Amino acid sequence: MPIKNKNNIFIWIILGALVLAIGYFKWQDSQQVSQIRDPLWVDERSLLPLPIDNIAALEIGYQGNLHRFDRDSQGIWFYHAHGGSTGVMTEHGHVADAAAGEAIAKFLVGLNNARIERFLETDEKSAYGVINPSLILLAYKDPEGSPIAQYAFGDQAPDGLSRYVLIMGRDDLVLIADYQHRNLIDLAVAAQLMITPSQTTDD
Repeated sequence: MPIKNKNNIFIWIILGALVLAIGYFKWQDSQQVSQIRDPLWVDERSLLPLPIDNIAALEIGYQGNLHRFDRDSQGIWFYHAHGGSTGVMTEHGHVADAAAGEAIAKFLVGLNNARIERFLETDEKSAYGVINPSLILLAYKDPEGSPIAQYAFGDQAPDGLSRYVLIMGRDDLVLIADYQHRNLIDLAVAAQLMITPSQTTDD
């Protein structure tokens, strides 16, 4: 009889452990779901620190020119031309064009989906082109504040499919899909064709 009782106790211990394990995994799943539903949560391998809908402005530095993209009060993107400026804006207004805003938003879908493919620990960053970058990207949560993220795009990786990127504030380099680099260049070039006189005049 004592042996039978011991067996029963052992079975209950196993069942209790299983219930606790199932409860833990369900809790983990619920946490992941709540994170995915949180509009400010991004995957740890996301290139951007926030979803694109929560970013108020972007600046692309390419071939000596700074191309700035802002949102108006309705959330529509517009091109804010500054040429070779430092990005410091004087007081002036812009009217977003709906068609241009939609075109810019389509370009930015790719950036929103950009993922870090690999991490590279190195002290020789100049060997990867990020010290003299082909393109820089700055992201702003507050259009009048400091950038929340800065990126220097370096050389294409030997595989021809990836691009080295230095995220300011990090010691390592990251690699992302090379087409993301081309997409940003295409956006900067295309934006110049979208502008209207009301969008390029500084007071």
